[in-house]
Amino acid sequence: MQQQDQSTRLWTTSFVSLTLCSFLMFLNLQMLLSAFPSYVKNDLSGGDMSVSLVISVFAISAMITRFLTAAWMRRMNRNMLLYIGLAGMIVITGLHTLAHSVESLLVMRICYGMGFGMASTIIPTLVSQIIPRARMGEGIGYFGLSSSLAMSVGPMISLNVMKQWGFNTLALISVCAVFLVFPIIFLSRSIPPDPNKRASIDQLRPVKAAAAPVKQALNTKLLLPALLNVMLSVTYSGLLGFIALYGESVKLEQIGLFFLFNAVTIIIIRPISGKVFDAKGHGAVLIPAAISVIVSLIVLSYATSLPLLIVSALLYGLGFGAIQPTLQAWMLRVVPQEKHGTVNSLFYNSTDFGVAGGALILGVISSAAGYATMYRYAAQFMVGFLVIYVLYRIVSSMKQRRNTDMAV
Repeated sequence: MQQQDQSTRLWTTSFVSLTLCSFLMFLNLQMLLSAFPSYVKNDLSGGDMSVSLVISVFAISAMITRFLTAAWMRRMNRNMLLYIGLAGMIVITGLHTLAHSVESLLVMRICYGMGFGMASTIIPTLVSQIIPRARMGEGIGYFGLSSSLAMSVGPMISLNVMKQWGFNTLALISVCAVFLVFPIIFLSRSIPPDPNKRASIDQLRPVKAAAAPVKQALNTKLLLPALLNVMLSVTYSGLLGFIALYGESVKLEQIGLFFLFNAVTIIIIRPISGKVFDAKGHGAVLIPAAISVIVSLIVLSYATSLPLLIVSALLYGLGFGAIQPTLQAWMLRVVPQEKHGTVNSLFYNSTDFGVAGGALILGVISSAAGYATMYRYAAQFMVGFLVIYVLYRIVSSMKQRRNTDMAV
């Protein structure tokens, strides 16, 4: 009985430590991303398209690096790859203060994306391998609080620091956030030994395999949740890139409160949605959560007062906070544990692809029609999300019924 309890234990030292490390890593990311719209426009004299490019080139760089990291982890020491990625984030974050043009900032964002891409692939993979499979939805729900809270708290900190002390102070705080990851990892000993590590050789030397592995095609069951995550991430890019500018346009000085109230509902819904997923499947979570995001974006597009802003934030937190961990747990559930690195790479790449594409598309819309109209268009992506998912459920139900009839 004790052995069984151990095998289903979720709250281990490793799980807590790695979740905290993930929070600090994403906090660094979100504080920087939220600062760029006003930094690019006010300090570097860029426009909406420059803001979109700064967000997009980082996301593309991170996507490419994640694909490479998923392959490197099978042949190299994953722990050393993690340390290299984190060190890269620290160095490039500090160098951001030396950017004096949009072009130099774009180069730094590409380099930053490489470090972030490595670290953000390895940490979730380590976590997914220590979560009991029967509690995958719950575990990913709690772990996902790290990135979701960072997405909510980071922009709020960023907007306040930028207003009071400027970008250089924000960059210093962001450096400290990632630097804290190292003592947490070493003091907690939260990273399990790397199976590819061999004591007597260079830690980065490839490990020879007994036989070349046979390449397997991408599991088609992963494509739908990845596509849905892209569509959700498009809406987040509209908040990340333009909500501060939208607040200025409608004279809402407390626009940063959006992220505070967003965080409140994320904290509440994450654990609940994970348990609902484990018990009833993704349908019970995704449909109501998608509706919540749609309503949130429509309310935001009409928000010219604080009460409407708060309602929008609460609804977005409910929807976003439920959808993201559900999609990730869905993807992890359909593959064996040794494929979790590849799945996490695909999941976070789909997030970045949605953010990159969304920043460009919504940037064009905002330039042509304004920020309020842009948020209404963003809501249409979630309408598409809902239609695609409902059609998938209908087709799956018909297939299951047909298979049952044939079996009888």
